[in-house]
Amino acid sequence: MSFTTGGLFHQESVKIAALYFETGDWDKVRHEVMEKNILQVRTLSSSKRICREICFRLRTLHPSELKLLISGASQEQAYLLWLAVCRHYRFIRDFAIEVIRERFLTLRRDLNNEDYDAFFNAKAHWHQELEKITPATHKKLRQVLFRILREADLVAADNTINAAMLTPRLVNVIGGHAYQDFSVFPVAESELKELVR
Repeated sequence: MSFTTGGLFHQESVKIAALYFETGDWDKVRHEVMEKNILQVRTLSSSKRICREICFRLRTLHPSELKLLISGASQEQAYLLWLAVCRHYRFIRDFAIEVIRERFLTLRRDLNNEDYDAFFNAKAHWHQELEKITPATHKKLRQVLFRILREADLVAADNTINAAMLTPRLVNVIGGHAYQDFSVFPVAESELKELVR
């Protein structure tokens, strides 16, 4: 539940992925990000926190996915970053599958705060640590998740769910991995079956 640090970090993630391909070492990447202020943030503590968050997410991507993140089209990059977020945070992955995808498949394309709150409360029954989260943190988590969804273009400004338009090369790069990798995207069931054949 530590995703309150920020949004999708699109441009920053592409820069850090490129640095990783130059160095091949995540520790060296973190050192260079701090040393050269690559993220262009005002304080060292913010730079460390954002860099750590981005590296955690990017480490979930396979080498071929990281290469496409560096060289792909902007929308492909955003989808890969969404996939990385879902792989890193089980809570978000579950929300993507159980709420967003389910609403998309049942043609209820609107997504609102109540949908998030109902999901959070249901999860809190099974994960008591969620009950310890303050109302302010709960609100911040919801805001950041919706921001990430908008930045990935999976949710429009009016909180309408957008169908994911996965390119053939993105499908090819993700392909071979788990069914759940594709199920975090709002796509039709028939399309999902095609993707995982």
